[in-house]
Amino acid sequence: MAASGWRFVLQRGSRFILSRTTVESSSQLVGCIRTVKIPTWFEEHLTEDNQKYMRHSMAEEYRRQTAERLCPLKDEPWPRHEWTEGSRRVGLVAIKLGMAPIWTKSGERHAVTMLQVQDCHVIRCMSKEEYDGHSAALAVGGKNVSPFYRSEKAMELFRNAGVPPKQKVTIFKVSDNAIIKPGTPLYAAHFRPGQYVDVTAKSIGKGFQGVMKRWGFKGQPASHGQTKTHRRPGASGPGGDPAKVFKGKKMPGKMGNVFVTAYGLKIWRVNTKYNVLYVHGSVPGHTNCVLKVRIIRRTHSKLKCERRRRGFLMMTSDLAPVKNTIAPVKKHHRTCRTAPFIFSDVVLDQHCVFVCFFSRGQ
Repeated sequence: MAASGWRFVLQRGSRFILSRTTVESSSQLVGCIRTVKIPTWFEEHLTEDNQKYMRHSMAEEYRRQTAERLCPLKDEPWPRHEWTEGSRRVGLVAIKLGMAPIWTKSGERHAVTMLQVQDCHVIRCMSKEEYDGHSAALAVGGKNVSPFYRSEKAMELFRNAGVPPKQKVTIFKVSDNAIIKPGTPLYAAHFRPGQYVDVTAKSIGKGFQGVMKRWGFKGQPASHGQTKTHRRPGASGPGGDPAKVFKGKKMPGKMGNVFVTAYGLKIWRVNTKYNVLYVHGSVPGHTNCVLKVRIIRRTHSKLKCERRRRGFLMMTSDLAPVKNTIAPVKKHHRTCRTAPFIFSDVVLDQHCVFVCFFSRGQ
């Protein structure tokens, strides 16, 4: 109603002005009047049956594209390389499900965040010369979305990779021996329990906040002559010679809604049935947000004795089974030496030890 009312006012106003102006200026005046046409969603004028048919047909088309892209008879698979010291693997795009507690067999309680890997595929491979001249890179996308809300340029990128359109596409720097063929799906089994990862996501936006909430200022006294200054910062800069406010001064402003990285988070459990990673502690972002998970690059003093012992990690899982969780946990032994990473869940028995090498982790 508001849009139609403004359109009526503009039209009547233009007619009134035209009646009092010459004919030569009428064309110029009409050209200045603009009306906004609100775009409609694709399903507004479709029935429920037509909507289901369109979604089903698009899903079938994307499955066919992926199968044709990854057909071994059409294109030979890329060779696998051995892991070397300094190799850098690709990361994942995951969804934050929430937090839950877990217990070890010794009775220790840990709070973990569940990250689910949904429809994660390699979109594009970029060489050193094509990216930045120093290292190769892989574009990875996660979480399928409707193709009706993507531009034609973005859809062309997904068609070349043979995958459905993704909600988030991010770039990971990789070494030359860790390049993966575009269109390859990535799962939670890409990581192993005991590895350490860095998680990057956009923090929750808090809006405009004061210095006490934004920066943790103590505030001013509640009484003894204070009037309306209880939560104010106080002086903002020195007088005299500087006589200015220095750059970077902590002041009120917008809080949150920026990309934050949590470093050195341990993976306690990997559920391959639901593609869920159980990461230690909390990670930035709200529930159901899309985040970026990559292998840790910084060397912390606590992690030096645990990282990369002739492989990515050798460990024995000591987690106790958990009941009534989103991903039910079962204990399984390795049944096939040729495919050691195919588990219903990779929570292992007390005497089951595994090693994750780079060549088998692709």
